[in-house]
Amino acid sequence: MRTATAAVLAAALLCLAPSAYAEVGGDRLAEPEPPPPLPAVMADTGGGSQLITARAADLKATTGQVTWWELRAGRWRAAGSTPARFGAGGLTEGVRRRQGTSTTPTGLYDLPFAFGVRPAPAGTTTPYRRVGERSWWCQDNGSRAYNRWAEPRPADCAAKEAEHLIDYRTQYAHALVIGFNYRHPVRGRGAGIFLHVNGKGATAGCVSVPADAMRRILSWTRPGRQPHIAIGTATGSTALTRY
Repeated sequence: MRTATAAVLAAALLCLAPSAYAEVGGDRLAEPEPPPPLPAVMADTGGGSQLITARAADLKATTGQVTWWELRAGRWRAAGSTPARFGAGGLTEGVRRRQGTSTTPTGLYDLPFAFGVRPAPAGTTTPYRRVGERSWWCQDNGSRAYNRWAEPRPADCAAKEAEHLIDYRTQYAHALVIGFNYRHPVRGRGAGIFLHVNGKGATAGCVSVPADAMRRILSWTRPGRQPHIAIGTATGSTALTRY
């Protein structure tokens, strides 16, 4: 008698239990749609078919995630992803950034060219400059070479206001120039913002990733596909979806 009663109760409970295969009107419930890929919900992706996103949790964050995406058959798909580091001062809206604040500028930017102390990774098609002893990046607001690669360093660019690129053999083993304040430089806004290899910690305003990821990004990027990088936060006024 106890066995029969237990069997009846078990059957009743089974009927009441939720099921992954629940049906309504004889039809199986549809599986929930996956969320759209990040580039699909962004205001702008630069008009090309390759995009790098660098996302931080908020403006105070010094770490986050870099993902590179490609548009194929009308759909954005992730080609790779890696942990990333941002400026020691966190992030700030690019148009409001001030030089010397160690903040990473948010916004959508092109990628003018690549450079490195080491040879370009196999498969690299982005224009690539090798760093030598005479290679500098001028950050002197009074120089005509402000926010430009200079080789050699011009007389009007003070050495203390410039980066001697070869001195950063780890960080600049491989790098991509981020087009922040590059086409039409505004003095005092900032210079020398790159996507480069990790150093010992947070950056001075750049975005950095592990060395292997940097090599993979350079091998993947194709100038003909108009690659851009979008830097921003998960939410708020600097959210990646705004760019």
